[in-house]
Amino acid sequence: MTHNRHYDARIALFSRFLVVFVVSAAVLFSVCPSSGQQQMRAAARLNEDQRILHVLNRLGFGARPGDIERVKATGLENYISQQLSPEKINDAVADAKVKNLPTLSMTTAELYEKYPQPGQIIRQLQRRGELPADLAEAQKNRTKAAGVAQVAAPNVPQPDDGTMKPADAGATNDNAAKSETGAKVDPNAPAARDNEEYRRAVREYYLQNGLQLPQRITGELQASRILRAVYSERQLQEVMVDFWTNHFNVFAGKGADRWLLVSYDRDTIRPNAMGNFFDLLLATAQSPAMLFYLDNFQSVSPNAQPRGGNALRGQRGPLAQLLMNDRGNNRPLRMSNDPQQQRPQQQARRGINENYARELMELHTLGVDGGYTQKDVQEVARCFTGWTIFAPRGGGAAAQAMLNKPRAEIFRENAGKFFFNPRAHDDGEKVVLGHKIPAGGGFKDGLMVLDILAHSQATAKFVATKLVRHFVSDDPSPALVDRVAAAFTKSGGDIRETLRAIFFSPEFNSTEAYRAKIKRPFELAISSIRTLGAETNGGPQLHQWIARMGEPLYGFQTPNGYSDTAESWVNTGGLLERLNFGLTLASNRIPGTRVDLRRFLGGAAAEQSLNKTEIMDRFLNLIVAGDTTPKTKETLLKQLNEQTTLAVSPMPATARANDGPAGEMMDSQLPIRPQRGQQLARADANITDPVTKIVGLILGSPEFQRQ
Repeated sequence: MTHNRHYDARIALFSRFLVVFVVSAAVLFSVCPSSGQQQMRAAARLNEDQRILHVLNRLGFGARPGDIERVKATGLENYISQQLSPEKINDAVADAKVKNLPTLSMTTAELYEKYPQPGQIIRQLQRRGELPADLAEAQKNRTKAAGVAQVAAPNVPQPDDGTMKPADAGATNDNAAKSETGAKVDPNAPAARDNEEYRRAVREYYLQNGLQLPQRITGELQASRILRAVYSERQLQEVMVDFWTNHFNVFAGKGADRWLLVSYDRDTIRPNAMGNFFDLLLATAQSPAMLFYLDNFQSVSPNAQPRGGNALRGQRGPLAQLLMNDRGNNRPLRMSNDPQQQRPQQQARRGINENYARELMELHTLGVDGGYTQKDVQEVARCFTGWTIFAPRGGGAAAQAMLNKPRAEIFRENAGKFFFNPRAHDDGEKVVLGHKIPAGGGFKDGLMVLDILAHSQATAKFVATKLVRHFVSDDPSPALVDRVAAAFTKSGGDIRETLRAIFFSPEFNSTEAYRAKIKRPFELAISSIRTLGAETNGGPQLHQWIARMGEPLYGFQTPNGYSDTAESWVNTGGLLERLNFGLTLASNRIPGTRVDLRRFLGGAAAEQSLNKTEIMDRFLNLIVAGDTTPKTKETLLKQLNEQTTLAVSPMPATARANDGPAGEMMDSQLPIRPQRGQQLARADANITDPVTKIVGLILGSPEFQRQ
């Protein structure tokens, strides 16, 4: 009891400190400079170190130890030019870090086959009467238990695979212990036991058949994003991958998108992140991930031709021929997205779907004020009918392969690929933004729309505004936006030339832009690891911290993506999680991530010769280049002088994959093993070491939260 009272007292003292620290930080974040201060900042100029740090923060994910000196030796303008040509930069270290993530190099069809959705493969085996007895029994008990739970809460709708589920990536222990109806689950209740038995049976079946659970796909994709952002020398490339991934947002929690996102990152975003905007726009329009997310894969003309092969005769390309001939037979292959072959309950959903057309104009190109009308949305939707996906949910690829069915090779090669289905296309004349699109154009209708949008002045201004907001300030200068839009137009949408206009502008290199942006959680996590020279394997615990701070990767449900302005991130709760992250990282409590703070103090003997103020100043120089307000420095020194034990709140237990969307987004099911020497401290251990305390608090300070 005495120990508990002392522990509670420490927690209470730390809680009071956190409230003061976080509230002070929130105030500092929100304070706007006076007109006199603005004039002084306008008159001032960034010194060389500040300019370099500014570029490293904006064109990358922050400076590693020694980066400022390396850029000085290269020359700042040369460094920027190098970053604008990432293909010329050797990136062997980052490539080596991700080489052990096998899903990154697999085709979508291979992912469907090796990482199948359990429910789908069970249904396939049931239909063929080949479901193993133990798995059949576990499935039967689980279904029976689910029926009992549904009777207890009959009015709660159950979403199907195709609906957009909430990305509740911040699920707590309490939330993870709730059923889909919201009621708390007793782990000893029959339904819970049946679910656990079902999971066990599924795991055993997967192991016996060389399969793995699909949660690993998202886990490895998230790990790759983290590893490349931390270790890549092509920092601007990674920043632009992050920018365009958010601009063309796709939610991993929607149906088949978990399987489709690997190709989206590898084949759609990365090759075009620094290229031409039209090419990027076309790649996203043809991306199965985008087609599935915004439902265009099932957008069909009301006048779609009846089932049969005649409409496909003469069509070119392997998928058109595949539809026409089943392994050389003269029989059209039945496909799950053939408009005439849907199950009865899906028939009502068929027809023209306007989701992609609307977001293409509102979020991808013109902007909400871009001058389009509802009629334009309808016409664009007509143009993209027939842009679809072969076997969009995998077509039972795993079951086909295991049973060695004749069509296994077809699905193994083509499941999840884009193709144009002329039978589903509206081939009539359309008018888009005043441009006439002649009848009979087929696939070219969509290409014409993309060309019109990519070369619109409204698109140039919309993209320029977003880029300037991202790289310069939350309140973009209209004059700078106009110049950047002009560069976009003059270059024909060349992304590098557009960025060059930003990076060499007076506004970008001004004191007003220096530390004017608030880091999003992903940026904060990566910059923290880089500034401390930490090592990481990008594992699940790091994914969870990024999610806990509010930005689960691929976890934003709606198409607009995460906000890029401070007001969405600066709040007491969010800042408290950021501070907790800094303390957790500094104290080596993130499995798979390791930091050695002592190396910055010159060894044990040198550390003993330093007083607390000198230790603090050394880490302030390392982490924020010595730029800090007297108030922050006073608060940090007070905390360092007090013998307060800092208690980091534990990470909520990860929800299991079958427990709902939180588990789907955050649980890889196969945790990445920590590297040799990795410290695996208890998540709820206390922090008494003064060096750890001061580093954690600096990482949570307003100065480091800005870039």
